[in-house]
This record gives sequence, C-alpha cells and structure tokens, in this order.
Amino acid sequence: MLTALQMEKLRNQLIQDKRAIVDRFEKVGHYDLERGAIHESMGELSSYDNHPADNATELYEREKDIALNEHTEKELKDIDDALQAMQDGTYGICKECGKEIDLERLEALPTVLYCKEHTPDHLVSHERPVEENVLMPAFGRFEYDESEGEAYDAEDSWQDVARYGTSETPSDIDMEVEHYNDAYVESDDPVGYVEVYENFIGTDIEGKNITVYPNHQHEQYEDILDEEGTMTIFGDLPPGEKEPYVEEGKDHYR
Repeated sequence: MLTALQMEKLRNQLIQDKRAIVDRFEKVGHYDLERGAIHESMGELSSYDNHPADNATELYEREKDIALNEHTEKELKDIDDALQAMQDGTYGICKECGKEIDLERLEALPTVLYCKEHTPDHLVSHERPVEENVLMPAFGRFEYDESEGEAYDAEDSWQDVARYGTSETPSDIDMEVEHYNDAYVESDDPVGYVEVYENFIGTDIEGKNITVYPNHQHEQYEDILDEEGTMTIFGDLPPGEKEPYVEEGKDHYR
C-alpha cells in the first residue's frame, strides 16, 4: 500500500506534468490546429499560388501536428484520470484484478491504472497504419492476375508505368532479361493485343473476309505451329479441317 509521502510525491509529479502540457498548448495553440487552414499556419492568405510540392510539405507537417496533438491530449487525459483515481482512493490498485501496482511501475509511469499483467497496452497490435497501403505493389492489394480475363486491370496499369523504367536491374529479376526495358515482372506480356495472330490477321467491319498479312510475327507464328505439329494453337477449326488432329489416334479425340 502506498504511504502518504509516496502518494503526495506521485500527485506532485502528475500536477507538474499537467501544468507543462497546458502551458505547451497555450504557447503553440494546440500545434497551430486552432487555425482554419494550412496556409494560415504559414502566415499566408491563400495556398492558390503555391507549388503543389510546397502544399504537400505543409500537408505533411499538418498531419504530424494532428498526431502530436492527439498524443498530447491523451497524456493530459491519462493525468486527469490518475488524479481522479487519487481522489476516489483507488490509485495504485489495478482496475482489472484489484491487486496493488508495484511502486516501481508507478514511479516510472505515474498515470498507470493497471498492473503489468493486465494493462491494455500490453498487447502488441499487428494492424498496420493505413498509410502503408500506398507502399504495397502499385498494381493493388492482389497478386499478379492469374484469371483468364483480358480486361485492363491494375496489373496492366503498373506494367504501363514500369515499362518506362524502374529502380530494378536485370539482376534483380528472377527470369532471364536481355534489356533494361524488360526489367519488370511479366514484361513479355503482349501490348495492344491478346492473341499473336492479331498482328497479321484482318477482317472487314462485319468480322468477315479474313485476310492474312504476312510479316515477322506471322513467320514466328508458323514456326511455333510447325514445332507443335498443329494447325492452330487453340484447335478451334471447322469440322472438315480436323483430320490433322485425328490421324494418329482417332479414338483419343472422340
């Protein structure tokens, strides 16, 4: 049990800390948060003519002021709660289990109202600040798309930006990269088309009158088909043209 001298010493410490916080709030105006807008804290009439980077700097400083103000206000509240507990005669007694709080703990943290075993601050939070969301991969909160959909998604937007250059080098990529322009994940994805044959196949406005325009991609496409021994890479042929697939084993394709 705390003696009268120990209790008085702790009370004086709490009062001294409270007076220091109140004086600080009066001098800095709650970290300039009592002003209306960011530019007012800088002594300017408007932010209209400021460079966006300057405004961003001031916004960061204002966010920091808000955090400091909230932290200081919590300190003040904890002091008031401790002083109230002294008036109620419950100071030095754990609010959770009712056991006495060690004197050493009270001297280190005069505002504490819980023993070490039951303090709410004992648990370590595994939640990350919301600001860290911007540090996640630029293509969003999901891994690289593995779906068959061909819609323009967040991964594609990241690749569009990455193809102009990143801080990575070919040695940082876990695949063979021949050029710095390909030093990003899935750089070999087609751009502007889905299937290779879209580079050399054309139709009319109704999707008819298919025409082949021989070019380098067309030659590569034919080489791939020759290596695979097929007529197309997807096998979608009219019924009368499926004989090449069933010559060796017709039962397999029934």
